[in-house]
Amino acid sequence: MNTPESREGNLFRYAVYVIGYLLVVGVVKLVTCKTLNIWYLILFALVAAMILLFYIYRFNREQRFFERLFSLPWLGDYGLTVGLTLGILASKILVAYLQINKRIGLYGFQINYLKHESNSLFWFMIVTQGIILPILQEFLSTGFLFNYAFRKNTLATGIVGIICSGLIFAVLNFQFTPTLFVINALYGALFAWAYLYSQTLWMPMYLAVIAGLLTVIMI
Repeated sequence: MNTPESREGNLFRYAVYVIGYLLVVGVVKLVTCKTLNIWYLILFALVAAMILLFYIYRFNREQRFFERLFSLPWLGDYGLTVGLTLGILASKILVAYLQINKRIGLYGFQINYLKHESNSLFWFMIVTQGIILPILQEFLSTGFLFNYAFRKNTLATGIVGIICSGLIFAVLNFQFTPTLFVINALYGALFAWAYLYSQTLWMPMYLAVIAGLLTVIMI
């Protein structure tokens, strides 16, 4: 139960991590449902910091149980990093274009922003939807998931892990219209592939934050 080798322990731990994520999402909803309130903002800061630090502590601790053949530095493959960044930028521009032309729907937080449009709400979404939630999502859909369920170094394990990671990432975004769900699943799968390629969580986190920030900026 005390190591990532235990299936029962892994299931329990993952459930705890999901509950922590849901707490952060719930506080975000609480903050944005009305005019921003300083006390709600303080509550969000405390809850988000607590869950983020808990994730970091747990992930770093668990990494000690596994032997890694290598770990690519964040900019260890500069060309790939730039290429993926430009690819995400281009895809986000395309998604925004399709949204403007009503070919696909808006994200839930985009709809909420258009209802309560304000500078303070925009910057709150930059922090939450652009940075905090994408980082927490990558811990859940990539870091902890591969630690617990997809440790075997085989092609089949990698493919199944990438697909499952993409689906979990899409679920964590709570966008269940078919088009947006597929789009999020594809992003999640890309982030999972970047994790397997680099063997470091920094790469998918960076890509997820870039994608999140662009989604908010292009409202």
